[in-house]
Amino acid sequence: MQTIKDILLEKGNEVATITAEQSVFEALERLAEANIGALVVTDANGAVLGMLSERDYARKVILKGLSSLNTPVDKIMTRQVCYASPELSVDECMALMTDKRCRHMPVMEGNSMVGLVSIGDLVKASLANREFVIEQLT
Repeated sequence: MQTIKDILLEKGNEVATITAEQSVFEALERLAEANIGALVVTDANGAVLGMLSERDYARKVILKGLSSLNTPVDKIMTRQVCYASPELSVDECMALMTDKRCRHMPVMEGNSMVGLVSIGDLVKASLANREFVIEQLT
């Protein structure tokens, strides 16, 4: 059974982050540059404080008429973050994401963030595994 650690070995463990004090506009620039849907919000020591996604922006800035230039990330970030451990299986992590209704999960080993997985990463791994099983059966 494939684990989160296996996914990180394949995709890498680079995580796009932003600090809570930075502007939402800076966060949007970073999302666009990296072509990703979420950033991990960290403090100066790298501790995870929250997540900021395109969904947070759409629901908490645009719909409320706020300015992305003047609004700090900590005003709109999601504070309750779901975490994964490297030992979780893909299926266990997918079930956790579904239950907690989140699309991105920092991967934590102790107090250290060692990567990030998205629902897309999990679906890709799950499909690859099923294709492998089908090949073996035929």
